[in-house]
Amino acid sequence: MAALVLCAAQAGAQEASGQETSGLARFEAGQISDAMFGGTTLELALSQGVPWRAFTLTDPMRLVLDFREVDWQGADAQVLDQSEAVTALRMGAFRPGWSRLVAELSEPLRIEQAGLSVSEDTGQAGLTVVLKGTSAAAFEASAGMPRDPTWDRPAPSAHAPKAAASGRPVIVLDPGHGGIDPGAERDGFSEADLVLRFALEFREVLLRTGQYDVVMTRESDQFVSLEGRVSFAHEVGADLFISLHADALDEGRAHGASVYTLAEEASDAASAALAERHDRDDLLAGLDLSGADDRVAQVLMDLARLDNTPRSQALAGHLVGGIKNALGQVHKRPLRQAGFSVLKAADIPSVLVELGFLSTEQDLANLRDPIWRAGMAAGLRDGIAAWAVEDAALARLRRQ
Repeated sequence: MAALVLCAAQAGAQEASGQETSGLARFEAGQISDAMFGGTTLELALSQGVPWRAFTLTDPMRLVLDFREVDWQGADAQVLDQSEAVTALRMGAFRPGWSRLVAELSEPLRIEQAGLSVSEDTGQAGLTVVLKGTSAAAFEASAGMPRDPTWDRPAPSAHAPKAAASGRPVIVLDPGHGGIDPGAERDGFSEADLVLRFALEFREVLLRTGQYDVVMTRESDQFVSLEGRVSFAHEVGADLFISLHADALDEGRAHGASVYTLAEEASDAASAALAERHDRDDLLAGLDLSGADDRVAQVLMDLARLDNTPRSQALAGHLVGGIKNALGQVHKRPLRQAGFSVLKAADIPSVLVELGFLSTEQDLANLRDPIWRAGMAAGLRDGIAAWAVEDAALARLRRQ
């Protein structure tokens, strides 16, 4: 069983029994424990039934439960996790109206059974998920996000600015990770917090030029799915999409900034590993072409990328030049390619900037240094400006 998707029909049993629902279930109790004769069971007691789904993902191996939605106040991961098969447990909001529980696994386990029951008397709900051991190959084959296009479709943002009305180019800054997903961590610092702080400062640097409208995919410590980030960029009419990260490598050393553009095949093993890490929770299709024939959709996206891939690559080159001029150094191989899903918007020039690596002491110190951050922001600003001049000159040569 690769995934279970249970929508409002099951949760609706609560309404049928005459119980009122608030739309927000409260966590009341729970435990993850190992059975004496093998297997692991997760049990949650909720104040009411809500739509939910369960599935497994790889890299790392983990069980994921999504809810619409659960208030996790009072839930303690250390108290909940009584299983040897679960190495880490986290829960929280992952986008407006949705909650998530993630249990990282020490061994491949499949979902043997899962069900939610609702009391006719109280409306309270109990969720039980039973996991059984399986082979690594079978786990790999069954893992993956459920292919339900309506489950996590981002809702329109009421606060989305009508930036295009100003006539200025719209730049979307995308601070990676956030909320339930802290990204890389070292010495008490998280990638999510560090890149958010940089993005907020970088936005001010860009706004002070008076040449751009700048919006951010997140402005606080909240989770935004990869699909949500790119959908937001389309929603606000982005002319540029810049994703900001500061990852860590488990093996080897890496130092300095690098800029990635999209490639189906990563330019090297390290790039592939980073792409795998960033994409571990969600995948996206880039454009909403759900109503089109598959072949038509692919042709349309290929044509869009034919125009925009060179623009993204040119942007990456100018950003590297700007960083080098401002800071004097970059990564030894600063221009790279990887299959980052967050770069798959076919019609928006998109890059991912690795500001540095938390696994390297100097890079972590740089990210904490406001003077260094100001220099990096200035370098990126100058790179965007140089690219904009070149891009405007080449615009008349592009396919109309």
